[in-house]
Amino acid sequence: MNGAEAMRDRMYHFQKRELITLEDAAVVVRNKKGRAKVKQAHSLVGAGAVGGAFWGMLIGLLFFAPWLGLLAGAASGAIAGKFGDIGIDDDFIKEVRDAIEPGNSALFLLSRDGNLERIEDELSDFEYEFEIIETNLSPEDETNLRETFAAEELSG
Repeated sequence: MNGAEAMRDRMYHFQKRELITLEDAAVVVRNKKGRAKVKQAHSLVGAGAVGGAFWGMLIGLLFFAPWLGLLAGAASGAIAGKFGDIGIDDDFIKEVRDAIEPGNSALFLLSRDGNLERIEDELSDFEYEFEIIETNLSPEDETNLRETFAAEELSG
């Protein structure tokens, strides 16, 4: 098990204790060559989940587009614009991209009502080194995110 999977399991435990409400999650593992593999949390897929289109676009924007040349640059610009439209800004995306180096893993969560201070305290004994990078969506942005990617799941 990698650090992101271990953290995901801890988050499930925190959810059972009502320290956080998890809407959707995905683990990304980057191999030594930098290729990313995505594992979506199928147990969370349901009414609150945004689905594979969201995670695929986000992970693609973070890891694949920088190396694919001009065509990917244009596509990544369109994808980045879509994320900007739903409140996920370029600075957040760059910060996440820079933080996940080859050979490491990351846990992406779509959550609400998290007691971040208490969660951080309870993670003081966590065996893996980690960094929390967060961004907040307004209720309108969250609704837009769900509508945008639900429509893509249906048409995809």
